Amino acid sequence: MALKRMDNVGIVVEDLTAAIDFFGELGLALEGRAMVEGEWAGRITGLGDQRVEIAMMRTPDGHSRLELSRFLMPDVVADHRNAPVNALGYLRVMFTVDDIDETLERLRAHGAQLVGEIVQYKDAYRLCYIRGPEGILLGLAQELS
Repeated sequence: MALKRMDNVGIVVEDLTAAIDFFGELGLALEGRAMVEGEWAGRITGLGDQRVEIAMMRTPDGHSRLELSRFLMPDVVADHRNAPVNALGYLRVMFTVDDIDETLERLRAHGAQLVGEIVQYKDAYRLCYIRGPEGILLGLAQELS
């Protein structure tokens, strides 16, 4: 049996509403928001009894999703939000946008901060890293072709 697709990337946040607003401004659509709790959920995650509020955000092309999660129980045990871009583990999500300058300007109103600078890679892309709400690291790419 072959791999069918990557379903979603998950990000744990403290302020779910602010994260939804930020990613909505980026261009993702809120598919739904729900509470996930109970013994069945704890068996999947290995956390036992848990209570998590989630929001599923969909990219405009409909092929990718971002799952935003706010853990109510158990407490969050680690914080990787301020890790540098060369830290081990899952670190960032990259989004392709029409206009990197316009996108960055809109996201700044939601607290986004440029990590380094916007750079051009050959004649192919303009790229940058930003920190969004709660220090979440994102990449933005603008195709130049």
